[in-house]
Amino acid sequence: MGYKVGRMNASWRMAATATLHCLTGCAIGEVLGMVLATWWGWGNGASIVLSVALAFFFGYLLTFSGVRRAGLDVPSAVRTALAADTISILTMEVVDNGFLVLWPGAMDATLADALFWATLAASLAVAFVVTVPVNRWMIGRGKGHAVVHQMHENHAMDPHAHH
Repeated sequence: MGYKVGRMNASWRMAATATLHCLTGCAIGEVLGMVLATWWGWGNGASIVLSVALAFFFGYLLTFSGVRRAGLDVPSAVRTALAADTISILTMEVVDNGFLVLWPGAMDATLADALFWATLAASLAVAFVVTVPVNRWMIGRGKGHAVVHQMHENHAMDPHAHH
């Protein structure tokens, strides 16, 4: 019984770590997208599209970079990043942007408004909480970041192995 509980906790820890990784890429993309859209004078719709596109780009880029360092070739690293992050980023972006669209005044707040930063932080926190169980479910089935963690473990055991 103790082993099962320990393994279950490890699974939640792995899911939280994977989600934090995803959140990092999403946050970089979202903030950069909002800054650029504001600078260019774009409206809310274009701002959301740009922010989501950049969130996916940076989310994938973080995983791609990590698995490349672990020894994967470029095509394998691309496939791994897409497989590991797509559901996680999609979940995070739907929750995050849904929160911002539904929060009164959030979409009209500018970068200089406290409301902008407060609702962005809150939306990312809510998205994190919703996405952790999604990542845990995927990891439990050997999908998503379970693949990435396995590659990092293999690299740690044999850093000169080519995958």
